[in-house]
Amino acid sequence: MDQLVVSKKDEIVMKLMHYFVTEENYTPVIVGGVKDEVWLENTDAYYKIIRINANYLHNIEQYNFDVYKTKKIIKQIKRKTLSFKVRTLNILIDVNEDIEIKEQDNNIKTLLIKNVKDIKSSKGLGAIFPEIKSNPLNEDKGLDLLINVTRDLNIKTAKRNVDIETTFKPKKIVVTYILMGINIAMFILTYLLLIVSKGSINLDNLFSVNAAYVQSGEIYRLITGTFLHAGPLYLPIHLLFNMYALYIIGSQIENFLGKAKMLIIYFASALMGSLLSCVIMHGNSVGASGAIFGLMGSLAYFGYYYRVYLGNVLKNQIIPLILINLLMGFVFSGIDNVAHIGGLVGGILATMAVGIKNKTPKSEKINGIIVYILLIVFLSFLLFR
Repeated sequence: MDQLVVSKKDEIVMKLMHYFVTEENYTPVIVGGVKDEVWLENTDAYYKIIRINANYLHNIEQYNFDVYKTKKIIKQIKRKTLSFKVRTLNILIDVNEDIEIKEQDNNIKTLLIKNVKDIKSSKGLGAIFPEIKSNPLNEDKGLDLLINVTRDLNIKTAKRNVDIETTFKPKKIVVTYILMGINIAMFILTYLLLIVSKGSINLDNLFSVNAAYVQSGEIYRLITGTFLHAGPLYLPIHLLFNMYALYIIGSQIENFLGKAKMLIIYFASALMGSLLSCVIMHGNSVGASGAIFGLMGSLAYFGYYYRVYLGNVLKNQIIPLILINLLMGFVFSGIDNVAHIGGLVGGILATMAVGIKNKTPKSEKINGIIVYILLIVFLSFLLFR
């Protein structure tokens, strides 16, 4: 059997793909209308996009068109991923020696790699990815190279697919139903006590989020008030609206992040919303809206990290949902929109703090914890000074 001959260009492309996918956690991106190019993405890396172009560029006109085409595709990626800046590493493999490679965009770095030795060059790729200099890459040739690179890429892709499947696989919802049950039970109990006591026992008065009572030492109101809902028993619009939102959004967060993290995010959001309401509104409020807005913020944070897999869901559904609900809070009277905003911020920070498995870097978790604690301390200072 004749040995398979792999061209120098194909060898470079395969070895680069092998390294970036297996060692740097990049994933291939399908880009329509391109030929003999590989596009890789890692939203957590400094260079979020790596493009490997094996096409031959024989004159300056072709090179300039290639630069234009690259910028246009990156703009499409920006819109899809809701990114303001997408740093890109543009690797060219076959360029005429007469063409001078110049940087034409601050966010696009172009490298020329003519042979396998250039991959580990300290002046080129080795300066950006120091680990590549000590990496054996793949020393095989021909058919062995193709088989081994394909095998390693398949193993890496399979593992990533398992992680994604585990994240999105439907799981048994428990915490969301318990929280809904507590809210509904407290609503019914409020009216039962009002009837039995002939109005002398009102849970809304005893446990609502009230700045004056919180300042006097009844700190528990910051949480208890979020389990109470206003409105008549025969038409519990406030409760029904919040419980529907909790069922839809809460079950998603519990499914994606897990029961413990969902519970932490819920109460962290409720606390932040209640504190901000007390500091700014100084009024008397009840309802789970602050916590629910926190879950919306958590869903937006999750959607950002999984935007490649969720497509336009973040842009077309999650963000509009948050904006519409905030707008309703400003338009209609009697809605504590300050608690909504506080809950939203608290939910995002709490999700940063607990992290998304295999996505949130350790530094971001630490930042989430620190910023959340600092905000709670600052709001508490303003409330109790």
